[in-house]
Amino acid sequence: MAASRKPAPNSLLDSVAAWLTQHVAHGSRVAVGLSGGVDSVVLLDLLTQLAASHPIQLSAIHINHRISPHADAWAGACAQLCSKRDIPLKIHTICLDGVAQLGLEAAARKARYAAFTQHDCDAIALAHHRDDQAETLLLQLLRGAGAKGLAAMPALRHPACGPALLRPLLEHDRSEIEAWARARQLSWIEDESNADTYHARNFLRHAVLPLLATRYPAWRTTLSRSAQNMAEAAELLDEMAATDAADAMLPRRLNCARLAELSPTRARNLLRYFLSQHSVPGASRERLAAMLTQLIAARNDAEILLEHAHWQLRRYRGWAYLVPMPTPIPAGQRWHWRDLAPLTLPELSGTLQLIERPGSGLAAAKLAGADLHLRVRQGGETLRPNCQRPRRSLKNLLQESALPPWQRDRLPLLFCNDTLVWVPGIGIDCDWQAAADSPGLEPQWLPDNDA
Repeated sequence: MAASRKPAPNSLLDSVAAWLTQHVAHGSRVAVGLSGGVDSVVLLDLLTQLAASHPIQLSAIHINHRISPHADAWAGACAQLCSKRDIPLKIHTICLDGVAQLGLEAAARKARYAAFTQHDCDAIALAHHRDDQAETLLLQLLRGAGAKGLAAMPALRHPACGPALLRPLLEHDRSEIEAWARARQLSWIEDESNADTYHARNFLRHAVLPLLATRYPAWRTTLSRSAQNMAEAAELLDEMAATDAADAMLPRRLNCARLAELSPTRARNLLRYFLSQHSVPGASRERLAAMLTQLIAARNDAEILLEHAHWQLRRYRGWAYLVPMPTPIPAGQRWHWRDLAPLTLPELSGTLQLIERPGSGLAAAKLAGADLHLRVRQGGETLRPNCQRPRRSLKNLLQESALPPWQRDRLPLLFCNDTLVWVPGIGIDCDWQAAADSPGLEPQWLPDNDA
């Protein structure tokens, strides 16, 4: 633990108080993202002092990444710090996935923000400051990021789900925060990995930025201003994309003809916007260009399949469909339906239920004691949904329904004693339809929201 003393710069407290007044409603449940480092300890100290004059329900959340051998000791130090201040603390111990693909820093960040999303509060207060902002801008620049990436970190963000993210220290330098810690005689944790220049951020912090400061002492302010300019540019690009999307975008669908009418730059912007609106990780400029080429140049009857970040982008009848990567279904898989209660099928991303409707749906009498089960298409199935027409192949019926091909192969087909009796979107076999004056059970297939 480190500690020191010096007169407290009240301007930091006043600045955060003004920020809270502008952005945080009284009574909000605010959890400080507490790593135990000097930045988050100072933020906790500031918000503790301000909680009386600006009433908030203050708590803290600590993420134990289990990377350092000292991780448990850090969690203990955070618990002790919060206990002394009578501040509730929630400790999340997480597992890191995708380290090989993302790298350790990115995997830790992804897992950390996933934990924030699940936390029960109105906002998470993070201790990022102006030095962090400048470092993030440079890292994104070196990665070839676009305007949204170069916008770096917003002071206030409302994710699609989970609590808001607050960064009340973003307009302050690291030196101001450390001065506050010394003046208040605060104790904090020193993470040994922060000195390891193998990590890109640490390399910039310890090797590049000190050299930059010898020629450009105001680098923090100017780079932060650049990030703000990029944020405005990104906002304008989103506004343009929203205008283009008005007559081109439906839920999970994008009109390929409309894409073809736009300039390449504007079409890439619309495709990027379409993906971001569905929380799909960003694609590089080259990847977006390749996607556009295949979506626009393909024949109208071509069935294009593009994969990106656990999603599929498919073209069908002039539309680009965004589809989650499907779960493989074992060959011969059957789901038995014994009690006729709602049946959830995670592999098919939906739930099947029966609704009592006299004179409609399946003949209830025929289902009594029958072996009901479901499976997907295997080929050769037939159905007679229209009693005035002959039995037909399920393949032809599905083709006429205009159901996209990838959905046809994942429909739950209902069988009774090995006879196909119902297909979602197609109908009930004539022999199994309830008579007008008899009890009926209407099957309903309810796809999940992300199906």
